Formats: sequence, structure tokens, C-alpha cells
Amino acid sequence: MNKISRKRNKDLGLGELIAIALGGMVGGGIFSILGIATENIGNATPIAILVGGILAFFAAYSYVKLALLYKDEGATYSFFKKTFPHSKVASSVIGWLIVFGYISTLALYAFTFASYFCSQFEYLNNVIWQKLIAAFVIISFAIVNLVSVKGMGKIEDILVYSKIIILLFISGLLAGKADIKNLQPIIETNTTLGSILLVAAITFVAYEGFQLVIHAYDEMDRPKRNIPIAIYSSISIATLLYILLAVAALGTIPKEIIISDKEYALAAGAKTYLGNFGQFFVIFGALLATSSAISGTLFGSSRLMAVIANDGYFPRLLSKKIKKHIPYIAIITISLMAILLVVSGGLQVILEFGSITFIIVSFLMAYSNYKKRHKTNSSWLLTIIALVGLFFAGVLIIYFEFSENKSQFIFIIVIYGLLALGAYFFSRKN
Repeated sequence: MNKISRKRNKDLGLGELIAIALGGMVGGGIFSILGIATENIGNATPIAILVGGILAFFAAYSYVKLALLYKDEGATYSFFKKTFPHSKVASSVIGWLIVFGYISTLALYAFTFASYFCSQFEYLNNVIWQKLIAAFVIISFAIVNLVSVKGMGKIEDILVYSKIIILLFISGLLAGKADIKNLQPIIETNTTLGSILLVAAITFVAYEGFQLVIHAYDEMDRPKRNIPIAIYSSISIATLLYILLAVAALGTIPKEIIISDKEYALAAGAKTYLGNFGQFFVIFGALLATSSAISGTLFGSSRLMAVIANDGYFPRLLSKKIKKHIPYIAIITISLMAILLVVSGGLQVILEFGSITFIIVSFLMAYSNYKKRHKTNSSWLLTIIALVGLFFAGVLIIYFEFSENKSQFIFIIVIYGLLALGAYFFSRKN
């Protein structure tokens, strides 16, 4: 036991782990999805958010079970590789998918940060400045992650727990001005069950942060106890906060304003309906929330890239580390690629690419857990529910892209094609 303890770097306790997970979810999610969800289903948005949270719970079940079985910081990638050890091409593909899924969410959160920041300055409120500021904030948190693991964990603690208090305060401010009539009817005439489920699928990316906990396996204290608590707690907190904010916003700010300014939906009309004081807290909350999302996502994704590179499915240079645990080249590479995605895409295409990607990899994790259910002591029923739910969520969002926005669909397919080629090339070299 003493030998194991000496080997383990215990920089990250339960508080830091919950903070890392919430950092990748709360704020980065709700500030990104609220406008798009309202545009599609109006007052039914909180229902879709709840459905998305339930789906995330079922998806997380397999991650927790596989994490406790394999004890590996590679998470999604390592779990699949160990479950199907002879499938080199498939292991490479899933590794590339999950890393670029994280890169898309990093770009999403940075774009959202920049949109909220620029919305307050008329001369900055344009696409060029939004993209420049998004790049700047990614670079800033790359530096934080390069400097210190423990420092990142403490900063993440401060950012996350502060933003939860602030977001609850914002919900209270909005609720105090809310008119119950604005929330009726809950299901409007043009809203269907299919559209609610579609939005739930699109919002799935807002819950992806729970996987980030597992990437810190080698740096966490008491993983067997802390992984399940951190993951299930973070999803519960995120779902509750998303619903509270959505209900309060829909009850206060006219849907027309939320939709027209969907890239910074909560800031839209904040000054008119909450005054200068309320507007300050909305903007500050958005910036704080997206900042922690960027930091937590960069932390986890860089460690995953290093694990995959060490196996030869990315250039091995990306596995190099400093200060024992910091994969500095992976951090720099992921940051640069997120900046490239910000420059080349808009909010909706980044959001939907991330959602599709995490639905695919979560489905593969549920399948892996089903295959290993006797070793993980998993419920076959819960695993099957996850498989079915994720499958239909994936079908819905892909069909929507194909039927409603073919150019965006083609863009996403091209990205997947390039990822598949890269994954295949490195799998053959390995």
C-alpha cells in the first residue's frame, strides 16, 4: 500500500474532480445551447435539457464501470482498446474521434466566451473580434495548464464553485422578473416530440465534461470512491442548473430576443429586463463559466492525446511530458487546432459536430460495457437503455443535418473523412 501511495500523485481530490467535470459542462453548455434550443422548440427547452441529462446519466454509467475495471487515464480510447485488443484500426479511429470531439467543445466554449464578451462593446461585436478573442482565451488557459497541474486544479476550483453561486444568483434575478405567461404553453403548436428529442440530442455535448474526470486517473486521490461520486454529482448539478437557467430566462426575456441573439442568448435583453446590475452578473457569469469549461476540457483532452500518441496512433512527439504529468506538446497542439476550428466554423456547426461525436463514442462505450458486463458487474438493462437511447439520438441529429442543412452536413462528413484517413494511416504504421 505504501509503495502504491508513493507512486500516486494526489494533487486532485474529490473537490477538484467535481470541479473539472463541471468545468467542462456547466456554463460552456447552457450559454452555448440556450439560443439554438429556444429557436427550435421554444418553451419546451427545459424538457429537452432534462432528457439530455437523463441520457448523459445512462451514458456515464458505462464510463464509471469501465473506469473502475481498467483503471486507465485514457478513458474512452483506452477502454475501447482494452475491450477489443485486436481492433487496431477501430482503436485508432475512436481515439481520433474523441480527441477532435474535445477540440470542437474547446472551440465552442471559446467562441461562446468571445460572443458574450464582444456583445458588450459595439466596436468589438463582429465576427473578426469574436474569433481573435476566442483565440486569445484558448492561449491564456493553455499557459495555465502548462505551468502547473495543482495550480490548474486550484484555479478550476475557484472558477467552478464561484460560477455555480453566480449562476444561481442569475437564475434568481431572472426568476424575480419572470412572467409565468411567457412559459405557456409549454408545448407550442409547432413543437413535436421529435423536435424535443432532436434538441435533447444536440444538447448532449453540454454534458460531455463528465469524462474529463477519468483522464486525471493518475493524478487523483482514491479513484474507486471519487470517480462515481464526481461523475454522477457533476451531471446532477449541471442538469439542475441548466433547467433553472432555461426556465428563468424563458420567463423573463422574450423568445424573439433570445433567438435573434442566440450566440449570447442570456445576455440578450439582460440590461433591459435586469438593469445594469443584472447585466453585469449575466456577462460575468458567462465569462467565468466558459473560462472553467475551457480549462477543464484542455486539461483532460491533452492527457488523452498523450496516451494515444504513446500508443503510436498520433505522432509520438505528442506524448512528451514535463514536470512528470504535463503533456506540453499535446496542450499546444490541441490549443492551435481549436483556434483553427474557431476561425473556420460558426457556433451551430461546432455544436452539432461535438454532439454527434460524443453520441458516437458514448454509444461505443455502452457497447464495450455490455460486452464486459460480467467483469464490470453492470446491469444489462441500464446498459441496453443507454445503447438504445444513444443510437436513436445519433440517428435523429444526423437525419436533421442531412435534411435541413446539407452544406453543414457535408462539412461535418468531410471532417470525419479526414479524421478516418489520419486514424487509418497511423494504425497501419503501428
